[in-house]
Amino acid sequence: METHQQNVVKIAASVRQFYEKKEGFRINHGSTNSTRPRRHNRVVDIGMLSNVLKVDTESRTALVEPNVPMDRLVEATLNHGLIPPVVMEFPGITTGGGYAGTAGESSSFKYGFFDRTINSVEVVLADGEVITASETENADLFRGAAGAVGTLGITTLIELQLNEAKKFVKTTYTPKSSVADTISLIQEEIKNPQNEYVDAIVFSKTHGVVVTGALADSIPQSAKPQTFNNPSDPWFYLHVQEKTAHSSTQITEYIPLADYLFRYDRGGFWVGASAFSYFKFPFNRLTRWFLDDFLHTRMLYRALHASGESNRYVVQDMALPFANMERFVEWCDGNLGIWPLWLCPLRQGRGPTMHPHTEEVVDGKLGPMLNIGLWGFGPKRSEKFVEMNRLLEGKLRELGGMKWLYAHTYYNRDEFWQQYDRESYEALRKEYRATTLPDVYDKVKVDVEANKKELRESWSLWARSFWPLGGIWGLYKAIRSGDYLVARKSAWRRMGGGRD
Repeated sequence: METHQQNVVKIAASVRQFYEKKEGFRINHGSTNSTRPRRHNRVVDIGMLSNVLKVDTESRTALVEPNVPMDRLVEATLNHGLIPPVVMEFPGITTGGGYAGTAGESSSFKYGFFDRTINSVEVVLADGEVITASETENADLFRGAAGAVGTLGITTLIELQLNEAKKFVKTTYTPKSSVADTISLIQEEIKNPQNEYVDAIVFSKTHGVVVTGALADSIPQSAKPQTFNNPSDPWFYLHVQEKTAHSSTQITEYIPLADYLFRYDRGGFWVGASAFSYFKFPFNRLTRWFLDDFLHTRMLYRALHASGESNRYVVQDMALPFANMERFVEWCDGNLGIWPLWLCPLRQGRGPTMHPHTEEVVDGKLGPMLNIGLWGFGPKRSEKFVEMNRLLEGKLRELGGMKWLYAHTYYNRDEFWQQYDRESYEALRKEYRATTLPDVYDKVKVDVEANKKELRESWSLWARSFWPLGGIWGLYKAIRSGDYLVARKSAWRRMGGGRD
């Protein structure tokens, strides 16, 4: 804690200097899973805040600095027989990113977004003052900063809730022959108290699979644990597809807990398959095994950014009322043709909030939402790509949905603020002296004209627009970053992980 406090003092002093000069700044925390274009000028570095400071088994809490990624957090808590209620599916997502952004997973139908599992946060305000925010202290900031992408201050410490861990997740795959039936079963499963995890993969209009998980400390003698961390293991979505392609009955497997939590890491759901498509390289079990070090999410995100392909690759998560999801999937199929799709039920929290939210009321309270993960290649021409995203945002608004702000956002300012409580947000910025920071819209919007200008003036960006130079450059930058070594090390740790 002494080292932590010293680092926070330095960060606060740096922030205070920008405040006194009336200059805005951006925060460098060392990694990101955002696909928004990055333009850093004035930067405050908080990369050193990357430690799990304490795991308290009596109170079932953990004190965690913001740059601790999910795999290291899980490793630390599993050593004490505990686990966070919500663990984001990519091991490189950080606790600070989970709080400042919108973050949820297959347990979020039960616990809500990641920030709903946090007791308190330490925040450096825009003028350098260090305060604590919780439900009882600076409560408006505590909830208002969740999802506000760092525009109200810098999170420097998090007290996180923990639950009892078990060794395995009893995982059940239930195939369905239509999108409507898949959505209907999700609605049933989130009411089942035995389920700790619920999500679904929709491979086509006629092949959906609802995946449920219940914690277990033992498995039947006849069962063999199914793992997903080893290079020779299958990718999770391909495994589910193969298991259910010609079956209409439920299939149950026992997956070690850490393997389940990060089951989508290898292949980045199915984004990794796009790399094979881009390079026109054979996509099979042998090539996936051979290239495994390069196919974890840390590497994939780094390469996606550096290659320039993020400017034409659709990476969107969007939440809608259950009642409108089938219509949205139908529209996506007809206009985008992107499959598979990820469906994840989400419990809403009370507002005002920068998280996706709906007005649908069920049994006198805000009803659950259903998230759709839409990831795949869009049009090559930038004008068509922007046009497609604008159509997507329009259809989403029409059907009462909202998008997560980690991704490309093309709304104009009025459209954006029609969806959020701008008055409350601006009041928080004034109360906590954050008006020198970029506001949330300025931070998340895609500046189309600036992108065009950058492409015209940068020979490097221009060269990367030609196949396969962008992909080669992205791979080179990812290798230089050392992310493939981090992926290999974290996977090795999880395979040990203190599990029998």
